[in-house]
This record gives sequence, structure tokens and C-alpha cells, in this order.
Amino acid sequence: MNRRLLPRLLLTPAMATLFLWMIVPLVMTIYFSLIRYNLMQPDQSGFAGLENFEFFVTDPSFGTAVVNTILLLGSVILITVVLGVVIALLINEPFPGRGIVRVLLISPFFVMPTVNALMWKNMMMNPIYGVLAQVWMFFGAAPVDWLTDHPLFSVIVMVSWQWLPFATLIFMTALQSMNHEQLEASRMDGANYLQQLRYLYVPHLGRSVAVVVMIELIFLLSIFAEIYTTTAGGPGDASTNVTFLIFKQALLNFDAGVASAGALFAVVLANIAAVFLIRMVGKNLDK
Repeated sequence: MNRRLLPRLLLTPAMATLFLWMIVPLVMTIYFSLIRYNLMQPDQSGFAGLENFEFFVTDPSFGTAVVNTILLLGSVILITVVLGVVIALLINEPFPGRGIVRVLLISPFFVMPTVNALMWKNMMMNPIYGVLAQVWMFFGAAPVDWLTDHPLFSVIVMVSWQWLPFATLIFMTALQSMNHEQLEASRMDGANYLQQLRYLYVPHLGRSVAVVVMIELIFLLSIFAEIYTTTAGGPGDASTNVTFLIFKQALLNFDAGVASAGALFAVVLANIAAVFLIRMVGKNLDK
């Protein structure tokens, strides 16, 4: 009995701290979402019920923000998974300088989101002196103002560039654990590379793909720095996602109540996505 009780007592302070760290902000968010709390109108207070939630979901930008969030998540996950698998397969076989190439491929993941956004905004996508503008002019075409004409696509490119190394690293690690004897046996049986890719490589990477999708979805739901630094959600609402819409309600409109309601909506959205992802990961782990 004492052997079981002592470890639990030793873990109690850490578990209590973690519980408070998680539950206190959640309780405060729920509280503020149910009251009128606008910093510009301190005289208007009291219980609001579901008014803040209604105001948030009826915001003209809400529908666009939800669609942009889904497009951003789906596009980045698709790009990073597909290109991550391709790059991992390309660098899986030994070649001179493979170690240096691997380090260079992983490096973008360690760039801070704000630095990443500024780099793409000023060095790559600037319509006057950016690298892409110079390439366009070299071929005699008119430079594209990416952040104005294609704002959401520009954000997708920035985020994909930063998260691609993460996916590549996971897939690269998974490929190292493949059964090389099985691969050699398939070659001796006459299987070509496409057949190996379909029946050996892709099934082996199934678990890794599920893990990458789950982790990226969790973090990509809170994409903010790239949007704030480059497009500020615009033009109009063209690149506004749910996270940026909550920011506009909280800081631009000074409405803490509506912003808290939006935060709870984001929590519910994340949990719905997590339920499906956990089931997907669980199925892959059972195989």
C-alpha cells in the first residue's frame, strides 16, 4: 500500500500545478465569454449569456475565416506530407554530402515564424526587388504582388516552407527503420521501384504520416505570426483565419468577451479535429 501511495504523493505537486495551469485559463475564458467585457465601454457590464458567441459567429468575417482556416490547414498538410515523403525518399539512399544536405533540409524548421514571414515578404515576394520578381522579369513577365493578389496562397507557401523539414525529418527517420532484407528480397523477385513504393514504402510510412498530420494540425490551427507580419488578414478578409479573427476582436475591437467566445470556438474546433486524428493514428498503430 505504501509503495503505491508514496509515488502518488510525490507526483501530486506536479500534477496539481499542471492541472491549475490548464484549468485556470480555461475557466477564466469561459467566464469572460459569458459577460459583457469591452475595454472601450467599461460601463456596459453584466451577464451576457450566449450573446458573445452569437456576435462572433454572425461576424461578417466569420465564414471567410473558417474557410481560410480549413484551406490553410489542408493545403499545408498536403504539401508537407507529399513533398516530405518525396524528399525523404530522395535522400534515403547514400550519396556524397548526404549529411550536409540533411542539415540544410532541417534548418528552416528552426527559423522563428516572424523571421520566416519577414524573409518571404521582403526577400522572396517583394514585387520590386524580391527574388521571385527578378525571376519573372528575367523571363520578360510582369512581377506578381503575391501578398496583395494571392495573400492566402502566400501564407500557405510560407508556412509549408517552415513545416516541410519537420515532415521530412519524421519520414526520413521512419525510412531508416525499414527492413532492408525485405527490400532486397523484393528486388530479387523482380519488383521495380514503383511496386516497392506502393507495397513497401507507403504502407511503412502510414504511421509516420498519421503522426505528422496530427501534430501539424494541432499547431497550424494557431497560425498567427505569418498573417500578422505579412498581410494583416487582408486584403479585406482574404487571409484571415479563426486565430486572426479572435485577435481582431480582442485587440482591435477591445472586446474581451467576444474574443473569449471565439477562443472557446477554436478549442471546440481543435478537439473535434483531435478526435478524428486520434482515431486515425490509433488505427495506424494497430496495424
